[in-house]
Amino acid sequence: MRHSRSPSSAMLKDFSVQALFMGLLTAFVGSASSFAVVLHGLRAVGATEAQAASGLMALSISMGICAIVLHALTRLPISIAWSTPGAALLASTGVVEGGFNAAVGAFLICAALIVVAGLFKPLGRAVAAIPAPLANAMLAGVLIGLCFAPVKAIGFNPLLGLPIVISWIVVGAFKRLWAVPAALAAFVLVLAFGVDIPEGAFASLERSLVPTAEIVVPVFNLAALISIALPLFIVTMASQNIPGIAVLKVNLYDPKPGPLFAVTGFFSLLSAPFGGHAINLAAITAAMCAGQDAHADPKRRYWASLIAGIGYVILGLLAGAVTAFVALAPPIMIEAVAGLALVGAFSSSAMSAFQAPESREAAAITFLVTASGVSFGGISGAFWGLIAGGLMLALSRLVKRSKDRAQQA
Repeated sequence: MRHSRSPSSAMLKDFSVQALFMGLLTAFVGSASSFAVVLHGLRAVGATEAQAASGLMALSISMGICAIVLHALTRLPISIAWSTPGAALLASTGVVEGGFNAAVGAFLICAALIVVAGLFKPLGRAVAAIPAPLANAMLAGVLIGLCFAPVKAIGFNPLLGLPIVISWIVVGAFKRLWAVPAALAAFVLVLAFGVDIPEGAFASLERSLVPTAEIVVPVFNLAALISIALPLFIVTMASQNIPGIAVLKVNLYDPKPGPLFAVTGFFSLLSAPFGGHAINLAAITAAMCAGQDAHADPKRRYWASLIAGIGYVILGLLAGAVTAFVALAPPIMIEAVAGLALVGAFSSSAMSAFQAPESREAAAITFLVTASGVSFGGISGAFWGLIAGGLMLALSRLVKRSKDRAQQA
């Protein structure tokens, strides 16, 4: 009598050391390469140290559980990440009317919009219809401020800033994937040997090893909606979710995008009350789990994303200690690590923004207005940059059509 294999035994047979290693590497790189951006972004919109730690923990745990759930539903190597460009957006936005409570209200609205975009196809198509040059120009304008931080760190204190930047350059020349973790390691060494640590700091660090979640009562207002919720939604969808689907397709996986967006939006809803801004499909780490390095057999690569999900949950429980440790250093030092983590994203978004000649001026206006950091009517430059660029692009297209009709006549 023949017995069919149970799902659990089939899973165990698909397990491989290669997928285990890639999953652990994905969790480490996904966290180490951008947690500094997330912390800085949350603090910039008014979070206290405890609220930022809670947000980091909520995001990491939500990422991990979301990855595990999607693995159970699809058996595909789907990687999840927090919205790094979204965190950079928060850093450039600053505190809005209503403080961090209003920011959390905006996080909830953004998460709801992601769910609706996944379930309601017209909204998803509307986001996809935003001209790519303008979306990339807005992202480049958001990122450039943080990308200045490594230079500012050297100006602040060369003995502290230079080791971080040099580590990133040297290691990145050999292995780009390890560049930011190397800069993070240099930051730890600089903090340990170059910064005067106050007496009693390590006792506080020990107490923070116990995970603590802080619930933030959301406040909803128009300024936070326009300054944070809408730009965060656009950046997360255009810079993370849509490229995440593209990475999966490049590796010959073809999931339905809508349900994946909706699931990430649902887990963003769960993390928002604890201070988490947004989670989404990963783009860079998606290639690690979905590519050949995870396993030669595409059907066995899902183990990498499952292991990464478990790793994110474990790392999330350490968020309090990480935040307390980082708080011992001058803020510009962790901003330098964050800026180095975003150099690649800035260069690729800037190149994509200015590639097409017909939209170059509109992209330049979007970039300049966003990068200025100037807010009008309490609304951040990211929103106005997209509006200004959109108007310029519409005007240039209208003029071009008028000229074409005149030539035909």
